Amino acid sequence: MEEHMPRNAFDIPKIFYFEAGNVHTGSRKHLRYRVDPAENQLKVEVWRKDLCYELVQDAIEATETFPQTEEGFQQMLDFLQAEYDKPTET
Repeated sequence: MEEHMPRNAFDIPKIFYFEAGNVHTGSRKHLRYRVDPAENQLKVEVWRKDLCYELVQDAIEATETFPQTEEGFQQMLDFLQAEYDKPTET
């Protein structure tokens, strides 16, 4: 059943998905995120409001850019994990 295992904790497609110019949005519990490839970079934006990206522009909490490489991809996952691990307001 390995084919049904998540690609990573955020179930983000592998780097070749972004090399093809695809944008990826997703969520993991309270964290929402968008990964946008541009000019050999992966731009990541995160927010916690339960709204889609198009409606949450004023509530983006963090934005980071990583090289569009395997190393940059791993750095992006580490960044997302750190954002996920931050305490949430109750």
